[in-house]
Amino acid sequence: MESMTAIPLFGSIANASFIVCGALIGLALRKKLPQKMLELPVQGMAIFVISLGLSMSITTKQPLIVIASIAIGSLIGEFIDIEAKLGKGCEYLENKFGDSAKGFSSGFFTASLIYCTGSMAVLGSFEEGLGGYPSLLLAKGLIDGLTSIAIAASLGFGVIFSAIPVFIYQGILTLAAVWVQPFMSESAIIEMSATGGLMLVAIGINLLGFMKIRAMNMLPGLVIAVILAQFFI
Repeated sequence: MESMTAIPLFGSIANASFIVCGALIGLALRKKLPQKMLELPVQGMAIFVISLGLSMSITTKQPLIVIASIAIGSLIGEFIDIEAKLGKGCEYLENKFGDSAKGFSSGFFTASLIYCTGSMAVLGSFEEGLGGYPSLLLAKGLIDGLTSIAIAASLGFGVIFSAIPVFIYQGILTLAAVWVQPFMSESAIIEMSATGGLMLVAIGINLLGFMKIRAMNMLPGLVIAVILAQFFI
């Protein structure tokens, strides 16, 4: 079935565009504020990220799947060392763009996880990939765009670049919808979202400076959650 839009991956392109536009607005607001005034908004953003993560994690129907996914996914992520590899790229951009890119990794990691771990990203991509109008992705794009204003105003330059993993992730799901959808049952999406919620909690704790949790190394847990849901639900 052909999509009702003439532009391939229209929903993912629109979503990424909303994020970039919102981030640019947020950066413009950030430039008008003294650095000291941004400390409390950053803490407020951290609290928001933690509360969002908790609200996602409590939706789980099978807590053992979430626990196992985080544990197994973390072992895989630590072996690959995802965060170190991404960190080198972030460090390069921070050095290249100077003070304007200070704190790049915080904005990039936080925004990427928020935009990619929710169920709307998966369901919206399937909607478009199976031939429907991408109404869910457009709605998600508006939400992400508004959210990116606040995140960019608080955390800075890296939020713009979160549009790249969002586009790649949703684009792959859209193109592979026919093959992937049978494995992404409602239960699998719930457990994947709950697992992602714990990663957001870790990001929020990092932003508050309580400790350093290598949250990006937990990312394989999202795939593990989907796999485990096939066997135990």
